[in-house]
Amino acid sequence: MGSFELRLPDIVVVTGTASGLGLEVAKQLLQSNSQVVGVDMAPSALESDTRYQQVTGSIADTGTWNRVVDLLDAQASATLGLVTCAAILDVGTVPEATAQRIERTMSVNVTGTALGMAIIIPRMEANGGGAIVAVASVNATLAEQQLAIYNASKAAVRQLARTAALDHARRGIRINVLSPGPMMAGLFKRHIESATDSSRFLATRANRQPQGRILEASEVAQAALFLLSDGATALIGADVIADGGLTAGFDFRTGAEGASV
Repeated sequence: MGSFELRLPDIVVVTGTASGLGLEVAKQLLQSNSQVVGVDMAPSALESDTRYQQVTGSIADTGTWNRVVDLLDAQASATLGLVTCAAILDVGTVPEATAQRIERTMSVNVTGTALGMAIIIPRMEANGGGAIVAVASVNATLAEQQLAIYNASKAAVRQLARTAALDHARRGIRINVLSPGPMMAGLFKRHIESATDSSRFLATRANRQPQGRILEASEVAQAALFLLSDGATALIGADVIADGGLTAGFDFRTGAEGASV
């Protein structure tokens, strides 16, 4: 019986490569011999790798994506992938949300994702296909207190990607959604820092997880690479829940609540 090997695109555009999930996805792609075009407002620790190219700018700016295109056009025959990890999160209730904060969240999380897909999809179609992983969140489906605007933006990303998956499937484009739960990365860490008692907040959230711990970003990144690979050809418009079992049930019994019968 032969070995089971997954093939990844030659070049993958990854947003949010300065930190968190985007950084981990880019690291693992480079380790798998894919080239990476990273897009972020901040520099990335990966810039010393010759297979990594950085485009510094906002993903909500078409000029940023035009510079990405310039890099991709230089290698027109390469197979392409896209992973949209960049996102921002503000903690607060709806009455606390200003028009500026709402616009900022939607601009990065939704508009930035849509612009990236709009730029990359035609080039994928010209190449005969490609794979896109749109990073949403379990919060796209399940509400979480004090994150109304973020949750709404991730719900929009989920439906944006699922609809695009249907629109472009017959042109060889595979688009899927990756919905992480809490992970030890930028957004969740900032949520922890916003808590009155950060240690208690983290311990309580970890205790809700069936494994009793918050996932590392590197674990979720592995799911992203699978969706990019030719091992995921059966998945189109799927929403892969990478939350360590958090949403498998309505509650996880730790034993502290006592006997159930």
